[in-house]
Amino acid sequence: MGKRMKCWLGVALLLAATAARSQTAEITASVLDDKGRPVSDAVVVAVPSDGSMRVPIRPREGVVDQVNKEFLPKVTAILVGTPVTFPNNDNVRHQVYSFSPAKRFELPLYAGVPAQAVVFDKPGVVVLGCNIHDWMVGYVYVSDSPYFAKTDGNGKAVLADLPPRSYSVRVWHPLLDVPEESTRQSIDASTPASFAATWTIKLKPEVKVRRAPTAERNGRY
Repeated sequence: MGKRMKCWLGVALLLAATAARSQTAEITASVLDDKGRPVSDAVVVAVPSDGSMRVPIRPREGVVDQVNKEFLPKVTAILVGTPVTFPNNDNVRHQVYSFSPAKRFELPLYAGVPAQAVVFDKPGVVVLGCNIHDWMVGYVYVSDSPYFAKTDGNGKAVLADLPPRSYSVRVWHPLLDVPEESTRQSIDASTPASFAATWTIKLKPEVKVRRAPTAERNGRY
């Protein structure tokens, strides 16, 4: 293929991608607490009212790291069916587990990267823990819809490239003080445009387990 043909092909693909994006909708979500402060690590999920969803055949693999004896990120949002790896980048070993109904699993005491990823095959919230370090708590939100995003430090999340239609949009957070279903809003995004929505949610006080040197068994783990 000549250089001119390759150039024209590249332009055609770019124009096609631009045209496709121009036919999609976008929802910018703002999540605040009851004192008006932005809420980070909230998961915003949009479900088409007509039930029509374009689900990828192979979801991109997720990663939950372990750094400084904490899960990083603390909240991970993935699509149902996504495999997730749990690399350990600490100089001590961890034993990651969950007893959550959406995914019960245990990774025996290890360092480095486990040989196999964990596939999260049911929607729901999976609470992560470490059998060695009690203060380590993380969350995997397994979405039943491919249209979701997590809020940043400004409490903002953008759900982009949405097929134009009406959506039922809900919010979840680890400290949410009401049922997730009660946060639903109906958003008519049936035209290719940008839409904005705001949630004010009440959060429960965060309870943290104090780091105790004795929990590390004299530095062995």
